Amino acid sequence: MRILVVEDEPDLAQTVAEGLRGEGMAVDVCHDGDTGWAAATVHDYDVVVLDRDLPVLHGDQVCRRLAEDPDVEARVLMLTAAGSLEDRVDGLDLGADDYLAKPFAYLELVARVRALGRRARPAAPPRLSRAGVTVDTARRTAVRDGRTLSLSPKELGVLEELLRADGAPVSATRLIEKVWDAHLDPFSGVLKVVVHGLRRKLGDPPVIETVPGHGYRI
Repeated sequence: MRILVVEDEPDLAQTVAEGLRGEGMAVDVCHDGDTGWAAATVHDYDVVVLDRDLPVLHGDQVCRRLAEDPDVEARVLMLTAAGSLEDRVDGLDLGADDYLAKPFAYLELVARVRALGRRARPAAPPRLSRAGVTVDTARRTAVRDGRTLSLSPKELGVLEELLRADGAPVSATRLIEKVWDAHLDPFSGVLKVVVHGLRRKLGDPPVIETVPGHGYRI
């Protein structure tokens, strides 16, 4: 999944981002509401983790704009110190999809982000299967014909996107957008390296097909 963390406390933002990256997610970070709003309208995020009390543009305004923008499909998780019942109701009324008060349990944050990510696109089953390859999206595991695959987070992310497409080709741009953060140079060749490694680990017969001009598919 592609996540945007909008949090003005640098240490907390870094901690949340590194933790989510450790769960195999691609994460971008912004430290004020205006920058966060701009990023959310440019990139195709699954979830925006949004602090409420932000500088430049308040988190409430960011949340309202995201909810009203028909081109933004990302789900919004408000992560804030304002945790009273009234605060939670207000946040949800602004358009937030979920609300988590600080301090929070990290495992709960991960679970809520994953749950929102599943709702950010057409619903997919927790297990994705095609051509003898299965990914368990909750446990972050992959098998082929009963053989457990040892995949890197990026390889697993690419494989999940290909399986989600259910036989349709997935462009290189789409794979980069969903599996990497904004710091990746799209011309670096990293995607080709990851696909090569994924093909090697999947073994024979090959299941990932290159579709000229359209990307890859299983």
